[in-house]
Parts: sequence; structure tokens; C-alpha cells
Amino acid sequence: MSSQVQVAFNAMYSANIMLLVQQKGSRLKDAVRQEMVTGEIAYFDQIGAGSAIKRQSRHADTPLTETPHARRQVMLEDYEYSDLVDRLDQVKSLTDPTNAYAQAAAHALGRAMDDVIIAQANGLARTGKTGQTPVTLPGSQKIAAGGTGLTLAKLLQAKEILDAAENDPDEPRYVACPAKDITVLLGTTQVTSSDYNTVKALAAGQIDTFLGFKFIRTQRLGLAGADRACLAWRQSALLLALAQSPKVKVTERPDKSYATQVYCAMSIGATRMEEDGVVEIATLA
Repeated sequence: MSSQVQVAFNAMYSANIMLLVQQKGSRLKDAVRQEMVTGEIAYFDQIGAGSAIKRQSRHADTPLTETPHARRQVMLEDYEYSDLVDRLDQVKSLTDPTNAYAQAAAHALGRAMDDVIIAQANGLARTGKTGQTPVTLPGSQKIAAGGTGLTLAKLLQAKEILDAAENDPDEPRYVACPAKDITVLLGTTQVTSSDYNTVKALAAGQIDTFLGFKFIRTQRLGLAGADRACLAWRQSALLLALAQSPKVKVTERPDKSYATQVYCAMSIGATRMEEDGVVEIATLA
């Protein structure tokens, strides 16, 4: 008998099953462009900036201006989560753990979704007709840690990088960072002062919006030595492709003595659609 299930048996004094502390689902999926796709590989076409040609004379020939085209490749992968609730577990427990198992499954896939988005945000993107050309995030889109956390200077630099690349100021922008960096930023006088940030609510001890960025706290960002790679981006610069959204199925398993199986699956992929729309901000971990 599973020791994890035994803790919920009648010997316990409480009839509640508590989900231990964990990130409940995805925090990033609504901050990126989402597309439903079919198949294992998907392509997304792009149109770049063209240049107007000055007319030189009356009745001149109509010029042909080549509009630049590109495309990004997304490779989709399958994710699963499954566990069994034995029939005896349901009989001997004060409360049926099936619903809690389903919640745990959905939360697990949501966290996996964030991991995929984060990995592709500053990872290797693939472009070309068949995705044959790898593209890295250039150094011009990266801000060095400099032995400090998330400072006002780094946020201003990230904003300048996005603005200078003509990212649409009307499109939502986000910053993903861990709790430690939010604490560092809260300690900055210019940020906590209402003179500098009148739209931010500090009542809950959290930074919501500053310098046009919506802040998303996540503890899942990658480490490079002693530095953590925080991210700033324009919403459509990152893309999440879904062939199958996370779905939870609860069914009986006759082959397992009619135990209840909680199963959750999804098929997803992600890519960075545009280097100019993403900035990596390194901070001291």
C-alpha cells in the first residue's frame, strides 16, 4: 500500500487533503502569443520591415519592392501525468483523494508549460523554410548581472532596448523574475516612491506594474553559474503552440482492480518569434 495514500487514512484527525506548496499551473501562458496547431511540427510565417523607394521622375516605371519574409519552426512534444487511486484507498480514507490528484496533475502540466516557454525565450530558435537555421539570442539583447539583482538601471536598460527596436508600445510587456529580485526591487527608493510609480500597489508586498512591464513572479528561471536569467519581452515575441491543451481524464482501470486513474496530457511547443522583442536580464541568484 502506498505510503503517500496511507497518510490520508482514518488514523488521521483531519478529513481534508491539502496540496503541499507548489506553483499552481502556468503563470506565463497568458503572457505569450498562443496558437492551436495540428501535427508534430508547426511553422509560423513572418513579414519584416520593407523600405519605400523615392520616385525619381514623372511616368517612372513602377518599382518592385521585395517584402522580406521569414518563418519560425516549433516542434511539439507530449507531456503526461498519471496516478492511481486504489478502490481501497477511497473506502478507507476519510475523504476521496481523486479530486486532489486531478488538481495536482493539472498543476504539474502547467509548470511544465512554463518550463517550455522559459527554455525557448532565450534558447535556440529555428528559422528558414524547414527550420534549418538556428538563431540564438544576440548579446545586444542581454544585460549582464554585474553582481547585482534586478535594479532600476537594468529595467530602464531593458525598456530602452525594446523601445529602440520599435516594439509596439501598445502591446503588453512582461518581466519574469523570482521572489528575491522583487524584494531587491522593492528596496529601491525610486520604485517604492509614489513619485516614480503611482500605478503600482504595494499593499500585498508585490510589484504589479512598473515602467510599462507587468511583473510575473516565477521560481523556474534558469541559472548560469551564480546568475539567474530573468526575462523581459513583448507578448507576441514569444509563441506557445498547442496541439492539445492540458486535459484531465478520470477513469476506472479494470486491469488494476478497478482503481481510479487520474490522467493528464498535453502536446505543446514554443519558440521565440523575434529576437528584438526579448531581453535577458541576468541577476545575482
